[in-house]
Amino acid sequence: MRIYDHLRFSFMCSPQRVRGTGHRVAIVGAGPAGLFAAGYLACMGHEVHVYDKLPEPGGLMLFVIPEFKVSIPRVKGGTSELADVFNVKFYTRTKVFGGARSKEEGDAYVTKEVELKDLIKDYDAVLIATGTWSVGKLNVPGEDLRGVYSALEYLFRAKAARLGHIPRDEVPQLRGRRVAIVGGDIMAVDAALEAFYDGAGTIYVFYEGTIKDVPAGEYCIRSLTDRGVKFVELTKPKSIVGDRGEVAGIELAKVDPRTREPIPGSEFLVDVNIVINATEVKPTPPVANGYLGIKVSGDGRIVVNERHVAAEKVFAAGDVVLGPTRVGDAALDGLYAAESIHEYLLYG
Repeated sequence: MRIYDHLRFSFMCSPQRVRGTGHRVAIVGAGPAGLFAAGYLACMGHEVHVYDKLPEPGGLMLFVIPEFKVSIPRVKGGTSELADVFNVKFYTRTKVFGGARSKEEGDAYVTKEVELKDLIKDYDAVLIATGTWSVGKLNVPGEDLRGVYSALEYLFRAKAARLGHIPRDEVPQLRGRRVAIVGGDIMAVDAALEAFYDGAGTIYVFYEGTIKDVPAGEYCIRSLTDRGVKFVELTKPKSIVGDRGEVAGIELAKVDPRTREPIPGSEFLVDVNIVINATEVKPTPPVANGYLGIKVSGDGRIVVNERHVAAEKVFAAGDVVLGPTRVGDAALDGLYAAESIHEYLLYG
């Protein structure tokens, strides 16, 4: 395997230069933050064990982000190098919890549960890097109709099928369908592109702001409209219309550009039969607020200090701290946290 054939999570060193320290670190979450932290810590000579609820390490990079953005072989090659060359141990299908068990995307693969306090007892340091595996509700009538999916669910199923973990018929079938995507962040763009490559007939993206302030960036939206996706700004869903329990349309209203509140009398109906909710991806900490002194904010993010410390022996990094970010931001935060863990193990 050539050096650029895979993601080098352990780019900080070569294995021949690694000297063991005798310290053991547990990482909870095998997404970009957790994997780059694992690579750094392994390079520093620490024994690293990674726990993840999914059947393979890689997190959102492997199971959600479309393959035309992050290739499956590159992620798998990187995790294989961590395991085979740097002796990182992966415990997959394992969910770590503390205080309360939450329901998230991907939980169907879990076969074992571990309480966080046991990891804290067994390891010299623990890094929480569980990412964002939950999506908020649209909170409109008709949200429970057949044909309504979250963007996370849709993208997760599509990738899980490509990886061979579920049959293709369990993926929402969008070929020839009329699709409404609600939201304007990166996951909305990813869902629209996935729908396009899946052969959806007509694709709308409805966003309550304008193309100038869309979170994904105007360039990403232009990449959609160049493919025929219809971007409709300053709109908000009011209800999802059903027929015999299935989606038959979506009712929307124009919103005031200053207040983002619906304008009375501006309602209109769009003929669609698939609705994808891409409005709000949420951090998914494995612990309840206050568990062993770990603080969780109202929006689900773990609170850390400047050294990524959440509690005694416990560190946190990535989207579970920052909120939804791009892969590079989460990876960099994982590296910063790993550096703090290394200093803590050596100097206290």
